[in-house]
Amino acid sequence: MDNRALIRAFRLAASLMELHDENPFKIRAYEGTAATLERLELPVADMDRTGLPDRTGLSKTAAAKVAELLDTGTFEELRKLLEITPSGVVEMLNIKGIGPKKIRALWRELGIESPEQLRDAAERDEVSKLKGFGKKTQDALLAALEFNQESQGKLLYPQAETLAEDLAARLREALRTESVAVAGEVRRRLEIVETIVLVAATAQPRQAHALLNALEGLTPDPQRSGPFAWRGTATASGVKVEVHLVSKENFVNQLFLLSATEAHLTEALTPGGRAGSLRQLVKQEKFYQETAIYEKAGLQYVEPELREGLGEIALAEAKKLPQLLTDEDLRGSLHNHSTYSDGSHTLRQMAEFLRDQGYEYLGICDHSQAAHYANGLSPERVRQQQREIDQLNQELAPFRIFKGIESDILGDGSLDYTNAVLESFDFIVASVHSNLKMDERKATERLLRAIANPYTTMLGHPTGRLLLRREGYPINHKAIIDACAQHGVIIEINSNPWRLDLDWRWVRYALDQGVKLSINPDAHHTNGYADMRYGVMMGRKGGLTKDMTFNALSADEMAAYFAARKANIKPPLEYKDSLFG
Repeated sequence: MDNRALIRAFRLAASLMELHDENPFKIRAYEGTAATLERLELPVADMDRTGLPDRTGLSKTAAAKVAELLDTGTFEELRKLLEITPSGVVEMLNIKGIGPKKIRALWRELGIESPEQLRDAAERDEVSKLKGFGKKTQDALLAALEFNQESQGKLLYPQAETLAEDLAARLREALRTESVAVAGEVRRRLEIVETIVLVAATAQPRQAHALLNALEGLTPDPQRSGPFAWRGTATASGVKVEVHLVSKENFVNQLFLLSATEAHLTEALTPGGRAGSLRQLVKQEKFYQETAIYEKAGLQYVEPELREGLGEIALAEAKKLPQLLTDEDLRGSLHNHSTYSDGSHTLRQMAEFLRDQGYEYLGICDHSQAAHYANGLSPERVRQQQREIDQLNQELAPFRIFKGIESDILGDGSLDYTNAVLESFDFIVASVHSNLKMDERKATERLLRAIANPYTTMLGHPTGRLLLRREGYPINHKAIIDACAQHGVIIEINSNPWRLDLDWRWVRYALDQGVKLSINPDAHHTNGYADMRYGVMMGRKGGLTKDMTFNALSADEMAAYFAARKANIKPPLEYKDSLFG
């Protein structure tokens, strides 16, 4: 059980206690335990149980609960709370926009004990009549329930990748073959995966079926399966799983066919070739390397993540596919948080960890003052942080910390802070965090005004989406990207797997307009830097290159860019007096 699982358990306990109207002090104690665990750097499971209070900072009572959770998978209070709460009511705690108190009212007053019953009651207009609800809340609940329903049986890419790779490893061991590979949506690096697809070479398909049927965590679907294809679901998530069983001679052909969209496979090739499409070519001949397939078709090799049928065949015919960005191309990390706002590690810890990973610079972007919920920085605390950055830059040189902020884009499109504060930063990431219920016109106008602000260096997570949790606000992507091109504003690909925003489908348009993109982890913990990997994947899907990636610049190049951009900002005279003295 890793730290995140521990945190989820204590947060669930706090929510259940609030649901049952327990003592507020006890609720805060559980929330405090979760917060303490969130700040820890080392895995709690690896610590000696008797030393937990000293190693974690937890009270003896909280540490005992953590130890019990680690040893048994639960703790007594959580077990009792789950016993007296219908499982459907527990499930309702995951519905966006509704807290434990409202769920208690729905449960106690309307007898609602599941999301399905809640949907029925809302559709009968019963929820709006409850005190504290109303028509708007009811409509929002229906929208959230619809979104939850659509998200069933889907996984974020990291979860799907872990599941697919684990299953592939088990098959390799059981079938005693290295010819097992992940295909489908996972191989194409889609941000949301609906089907896990594997290809396995074996001369004993019946043995493979028996193995898969017996594997814990998989539920077979005999009606959808056949002699050479096992189909079922991952029991916990409901995501579909397919394992295609092929001969060794057909392994590469099947891997190729199952790693591309139908549009990629069936797009007509230049007349005069051996076959009309890649699918037809692969049907005519056995291949032992995927590169040979494209070579035979007269095409430049197409990386798996590009095989979407979105114009890559024409580029491959013209030998104009770009050299895609790699993880090694990134020289630093921008848009990260520390304990100054809602991060888990200090500024020094965030910087030293990144330096020790071989990067040249850190861009710190704690939340601005409007983000009260995230301990946003007052102007005085901005100055305090900037003094610490100056000191750390002397100590850690040549590693560099750039002074940034994630400035909230306020309701009218203006940036948080006065110009006098804004001009103290090296760079500014402008992001929307509040008043998310906007139509396309309002959301677009709000972003356009922020983009036009001369202090905006970069636009953060443009749609505010949380994949499988919350839809983003609708925006006119073309208008936003065009404005960024006009004002020289970078757009981030927020690499947090829940966001991956800018969506990869708009990367190519941004590049065509000359807009650079930045692979930003939005890290709130040193572990968060690893999320840049997912941002690189999304960039690659859109054809992103090193030259068009902002944080592929060296520290010196980045410093020069920030200095030149700041030199061109001419704020009104009335903002010239510094707030810092």
